[in-house]
Amino acid sequence: MVWLHRRLPGPERYPLPPREITEGIEKKVSGKKLDPDVGRALTWLAHFGYGGAAGSLYAGAKSLLPVRGSLLGPLFGLGVWAVSYLGILPGLRLLTPATEHPLRRSWLMIVAHLVWGWFLAMIYEVLDGDLRRENAAFHQSSRPRADQA
Repeated sequence: MVWLHRRLPGPERYPLPPREITEGIEKKVSGKKLDPDVGRALTWLAHFGYGGAAGSLYAGAKSLLPVRGSLLGPLFGLGVWAVSYLGILPGLRLLTPATEHPLRRSWLMIVAHLVWGWFLAMIYEVLDGDLRRENAAFHQSSRPRADQA
């Protein structure tokens, strides 16, 4: 996202949506802009929190749709983009709809969500596959820990 943002023409290089959204929430909650360091930290927390919450819905989508993860992941990412940038965020008046942003910026966000969805699907496949193994990395160990011996 950052790499693509740096390649936008100057007038289109205003803050990316995660920062715009966080600034909008800052103004609604406190009525002012916060310290820049606090704003950056809140942007990262909000962005990864929202992404994690959206990503947690992937397992449900995976069980409902018999589509390979390498295809479902990007489709899921595109769905998250559409629901967020055309529905939820404009509905909450935190961001104007993607249709009102320059086309290159919308494509930047679409590509970022396709990549995110693909990575989400790949990570899910690894973790889900591991849980199906008898000696899975994330199963409870039958061996006592060193501090319990």
